[in-house]
Amino acid sequence: MAFSLYRLHLFLLPFLALIYTTESNLSKDYYEKTCPQFSDTMEKIIVEKQMAAPTTAAGILRVFFHDCVVGGCDATILIASNAQGSTERDAEINQSLPGDAFDLVVRLKTALELACPDTVSCADILAVATRNLITMVGGPHYEVLLGRKDGLVSRASDVEGHIATPYMPVDKLIAIFASKNLTVQELVTLSGAHTIGFSHCSEFSKRIFNFNSTSQIDPTLNPNFAQALRKLCANYTKETGMSAFNDVMTPGKFDNMYYINLQNGMGLLASDQALISDARTKPYVDLYAKNQTAFFDAFARAIEKVSLYQVKTGKDGEIRKRCDAFNNAKPTMAS
Repeated sequence: MAFSLYRLHLFLLPFLALIYTTESNLSKDYYEKTCPQFSDTMEKIIVEKQMAAPTTAAGILRVFFHDCVVGGCDATILIASNAQGSTERDAEINQSLPGDAFDLVVRLKTALELACPDTVSCADILAVATRNLITMVGGPHYEVLLGRKDGLVSRASDVEGHIATPYMPVDKLIAIFASKNLTVQELVTLSGAHTIGFSHCSEFSKRIFNFNSTSQIDPTLNPNFAQALRKLCANYTKETGMSAFNDVMTPGKFDNMYYINLQNGMGLLASDQALISDARTKPYVDLYAKNQTAFFDAFARAIEKVSLYQVKTGKDGEIRKRCDAFNNAKPTMAS
């Protein structure tokens, strides 16, 4: 028996190495010697951008999450489409991602290439910018391990089924998050990112106009809130940029108001409001509505876990010279 277990141990060693190697190749002080200006450069530009465009924090958080859940946190969402095909960035669900987020990454990469050429990956820039901006608007601080490489493949066709949509039922939400090794609690926790940012009227219009044959308005919506949204979005089909804050009470502050809003029927998206109605998710909504510290602690752990999802290291990636293009003009459709 001992011999068999020993042989089993030897057999499993390569697989255990695969599990742990990626994270062990990352470190908090990865750029300490190769780019000592890294932290200061990041902080200066991030603060300037957020002060000039206050929705940047929500935008970068959304871009980061949409990047990580499709093939890992490797900045492939930043790649622009080319003659070989469409990239993740141009998948339908990503076309509404805010330009300020991409602009911030361009500014950061430009400055860091001047300070430390060919050293800092776009994936690390995106991860740190997200953490810094969450903290800047009042959210929790968490550690970001560094040393990610930038991914080599970006296809729009890979996106569908990996990102939640505004009308997705809770069963499907749970399944998508489970496919990323995220629990039901982490689903509710990460949904709290909607405490900042906004959504276009088209993403919730079905809840306020012609909901069904018996009601114009989704009955789970607070009636006064619904009427205000109807007024705001009255011309949304012509003015496609019309939008509403995800958290109308404290839209620029990272706090637990999102969960309180759900309790009061003021969840903007149907997929958000559904979290208060399902027995699997409601306890966490109620917990976070009552206890912001519990939400912050859980969010820090969950987003840190997301930030390590299928990261690329070593020869599995590269350090791009520009965040919107592969170094060697590799075909978008490559596999």
